[in-house]
Amino acid sequence: MKIVSYNVNGIRARLPRLLEYLAEQQPEVVCLQELKSANEGFPEAEIREAGYGAVWHGQKGFNGVAILAKGGDPVERKRGLEGEPEDEHSRYIEADVDGVTIASIYLPNGNPVPGPKFDYKLRWIARLSARARELLAEERPVVLAGDYNVIPNDDDVFSVRAMATDALMQPESRQGYRALLAQGWTDALRTRFPAGRVWTFWDYQAGAWQRNAGFRIDHLLLSPQAADRLAGAGVDKDYRGREKASDHAPTWVRLRV
Repeated sequence: MKIVSYNVNGIRARLPRLLEYLAEQQPEVVCLQELKSANEGFPEAEIREAGYGAVWHGQKGFNGVAILAKGGDPVERKRGLEGEPEDEHSRYIEADVDGVTIASIYLPNGNPVPGPKFDYKLRWIARLSARARELLAEERPVVLAGDYNVIPNDDDVFSVRAMATDALMQPESRQGYRALLAQGWTDALRTRFPAGRVWTFWDYQAGAWQRNAGFRIDHLLLSPQAADRLAGAGVDKDYRGREKASDHAPTWVRLRV
């Protein structure tokens, strides 16, 4: 069972690339982030024609998350996180697919630091951690997949100095991510590549892709029951180099059925 996290950076703009990916890779599940589309603008017909059912939580022009499942509809469990009722950002959706609970997550960027956006990022991590603890208590296979906007370690970035002041690498951001892992989650990509230096994002600016100046911010965290079934993890890097591609590459985990 291949489960993919893919920040598409605008689903309408990247729809040809997404459909291309689905056709070529045929993953069982794809978690999308940064749809930048209201619910009514989600391309359900095109995705169904490609053989996938979907649930989505859209927002016009910003954010937005979805879960696609090959050959059927994901069974939605939850959209949004508790703890901040006034928060209208579409950043979390959760569904069951073939006995696995899967969440698609788009964690706030948090820049500039310091400031209200960074404070919101830290509160959001705390809210995600509360939901993650609830999911662990269910003692079932769970995958928390998404763009976490956190660079966990120094070897997860092309240049520590270049990103030192960025919200993605602040000690508080990293501590929030590590506290989440400490609950009992397994970072699938880190498990497969313990030495790091595996990127999932390359900026459009300054020739980052051409220089391979990337970093790792797309993560798939596994509950113990999912980690027991871990068969592989990786990044489909080549898709970042295609015409009009997203600045993220599809990042995946494979679980034994």
